[in-house]
Amino acid sequence: MKRTPLYVFARAIAAKVTFPFVPYTVKNKEWFPKEGRVVVCCNHLSNSDPVRLSCSQRRQIFYMAKAELFQFKPFGFILKKLGAFPVQRGKGDVEAIDAAAELLHEECAIGVFIEGTRSKDGELGKPKAGAVMLAYQNQAPILPVCITPVGSKKPRLFHRTIISIGELIPCEQLGIQEGTGVEFRNASRLVMDKIRELRERDLREMQK
Repeated sequence: MKRTPLYVFARAIAAKVTFPFVPYTVKNKEWFPKEGRVVVCCNHLSNSDPVRLSCSQRRQIFYMAKAELFQFKPFGFILKKLGAFPVQRGKGDVEAIDAAAELLHEECAIGVFIEGTRSKDGELGKPKAGAVMLAYQNQAPILPVCITPVGSKKPRLFHRTIISIGELIPCEQLGIQEGTGVEFRNASRLVMDKIRELRERDLREMQK
């Protein structure tokens, strides 16, 4: 299992130091694959989402991150050492696709925030097709994950969030036969529906 040294160190520190500030509960943690290639698709509410998700799992997640974060070179250097790699949003970023494919070839877990950007109102946004395209091209299953704040629309300091792990979606269940744009869009909606089911279940349980 590939793990970068800085990630191992940072996660060990962050898991202890940040938990009081961004507490969370993980549901179905055992459904997160311990090995093998996988594309982790999660909703996106806050800049702290990668911290929560990474600290909740022992396995390293290699994140696609917006290219703007890498423009300040010292910060970009740290992000790369943490296992993140840049992607140009809204474009067919060949370098990002190649980087992700190489990591999947090495049986790694790739983290993608399927909406492409943070939600402004706390609701689920429209999914982008990049995650399912990546899964299809590399024959990797997709793991739906949902982050749901308790008592608010967006995560807040000192307030608990729920991280729900969904059931693994094998690549063949995405309904992609020819790799067309329509198929990718339909598959991305399927993944988003799974994330929505996790969210709605958690919201119902909060109201009990």
